[in-house]
Amino acid sequence: TIDSRLQKYAEDATKEHMTKLQAEFFKAWDGKNPWRDERGREIEGFLDRLIKNSERYKALQETFGTDTVKILKEMEKPVKMKVFTWDNLKFEKDTVLSPIDSIRYYKHFLHIGMMAMNPNTGEVKAWVGGINHAHFQFDHVKQGRRQPGSTFKPIVYAAAISEKKFHPCYKVLDIPTTFTLPSGGTWTARNSGPYTSQEYTLRQALGRSINTIAAYLIKEVGTGQVIKYARNMGITSPLDSVPALSLGVSDVSVYDLVGAYATFVNQGIWTEPKFIVKITDKNGKVLDIFSPRTKEVFSPQDAYTMTYMLRGSSEESGGTAGRLWRYDFRKNNEVGGKTGTTQNYSDGWFVGFTKDLVTGVWVGGDSRSIHFQSYSQGQGSYLALPAFAEFYEKVYADSTLGYEKGGFIKPNNMEVELNCSKYQRSASDSTHYVSPKRHEDEYY
Repeated sequence: TIDSRLQKYAEDATKEHMTKLQAEFFKAWDGKNPWRDERGREIEGFLDRLIKNSERYKALQETFGTDTVKILKEMEKPVKMKVFTWDNLKFEKDTVLSPIDSIRYYKHFLHIGMMAMNPNTGEVKAWVGGINHAHFQFDHVKQGRRQPGSTFKPIVYAAAISEKKFHPCYKVLDIPTTFTLPSGGTWTARNSGPYTSQEYTLRQALGRSINTIAAYLIKEVGTGQVIKYARNMGITSPLDSVPALSLGVSDVSVYDLVGAYATFVNQGIWTEPKFIVKITDKNGKVLDIFSPRTKEVFSPQDAYTMTYMLRGSSEESGGTAGRLWRYDFRKNNEVGGKTGTTQNYSDGWFVGFTKDLVTGVWVGGDSRSIHFQSYSQGQGSYLALPAFAEFYEKVYADSTLGYEKGGFIKPNNMEVELNCSKYQRSASDSTHYVSPKRHEDEYY
């Protein structure tokens, strides 16, 4: 199902973005090692463990046995080698490094995973598993699983809308929500900034990625129900039934998360992502045909409501994906999406979509302890969103691909009024606002 043209655009976009990002990462950690604990201190023994797990070390053990002094002495000897670099079009350079320095060098690199699919058919159109297959052969799309952070929140919001009939215009206070845990302790969601004690509509809260309101919703819906919806949307990795699930603490893959978001665009029907249509022999005889599994998860009305909600990340004031407006593909086009940033900026995510294409991007080190030091450089809108946007710029600029700008499919029987201004009362009414709580309330 891979489209060679989209694949090239995806590879070009990731190369352009990662070249710039890696230069900034090298500068940020110039002369220092990036593996750090939560307090910013270098992790003791981190490099030693990598050395002992390396193929070179294991090979030397066959010669020197348990004599670690001799093994390390050999690993400290400089040797000629080719290493990966972003500095030329061949993406490698000849150099002289000791095996130990080589390990240290490679752990300074950031990695990326990107997948794009047709939400209606499930066909995968582009798949970038990493920055360079010759030097890094781990697939960050399906093989890798990392904490999704706030990119998991749409599943929580969707469960609240579908199961509890919450409305995008329903207002919630940005105040601490505390949970009592089975252990007897408590957990309270924290925002990236201070609590504001202000009211936000659910669309504003999702657009701004307010943690307290995601926690409020999972308390209303229940972690079990959220997990049920996640499973129905194709999330296959283990999910912890804890309140912090609302903030994306359980690992997922790019592959699964893109398929989950496609459910919103495909009018509530989850379609399993597929990358093989059929297998034939050398004579063209069809040996097998692959049809994707599908499951109806939401009503078309709830699915369309979620596309409207996710447009808020770039349309609402303070939305975390506001930088999308600088790109041409965004003009006269409906675009939904969600950023994600995990603790210590270990993982940066962006999953976004238009009516015909859903794409997910993850960026991070190959260890969670390898990351930028600041929020400005470590957030998903900085780490991952630009690669998504640069890819879509290329796709929509190529008229031969057939991707046209437009809106998401709105159900004919849409009963929910999504324009929150319709709930404003007259200026003479001091209350000014009617906050809808459920779809079936008297506002319809």
